[in-house]
Amino acid sequence: MDQIEFFDIPSPCQRVCQMDGQGYCIKCYRSRDERFNWLNYSNHQKQEVLRLCKQRAIRRYYQFLQQQRQQNNQSTSSQIDFNF
Repeated sequence: MDQIEFFDIPSPCQRVCQMDGQGYCIKCYRSRDERFNWLNYSNHQKQEVLRLCKQRAIRRYYQFLQQQRQQNNQSTSSQIDFNF
C-alpha cells in the first residue's frame, strides 16, 4: 500500500468553474463528469484525473505558446515592408 492511499486527495478546484470550448474547466482542467463525480472516486481514480488534468494544462500552455509565436510572426512580417 502506498503512503498516498492513507490520505484523501483534495479537489483541484480553483472555485472558478468556467468551461472552455472543449468542455474542461479553465482553471482545474477537469471535465464536467470529473467535477461532479470527484467525491465518489477512489484515490486511484482521483490520481488518474489529476494526471489527465496536468496533461491538459500542458497541452493548453503549448497551444498558447504556438498562438503567441504566430502572432509575433505575423506582426513582424507586416512591419517589414521595404517599399522599393
